[in-house]
Amino acid sequence: MSTNMQDTPRPPSVITAVAANRRGTIALRATEQGIPIDIRIHHSELRYGGARLATEIMALSARAAMEAGVRHRLELEADGVPADIVNALGLATREQLADAQAAEEHTDPAPTTWMRSI
Repeated sequence: MSTNMQDTPRPPSVITAVAANRRGTIALRATEQGIPIDIRIHHSELRYGGARLATEIMALSARAAMEAGVRHRLELEADGVPADIVNALGLATREQLADAQAAEEHTDPAPTTWMRSI
């Protein structure tokens, strides 16, 4: 009995997105469920303590999850999945992502300088 590669179902790809803080000192890649799979933290962020760092990581994970959800929605729509099914999945829309980004810009202060020590 031979095994044909076409008969073997391939696992679905994991949709991810990247989010970073304004200073670029914390960046992460997360799944659409908000699970971080890669985190980069500049050593200067460690001076603020674990609680602040954890809060920032959680916020960035949520932002990346929303963006990944939008990507998944667009992928499903492009594949012809009916709108009622896509909506039932609760994936964010482009408009919701834009609204969240706009709200974040108003609450996240810009850094006082873009220069970092080397």
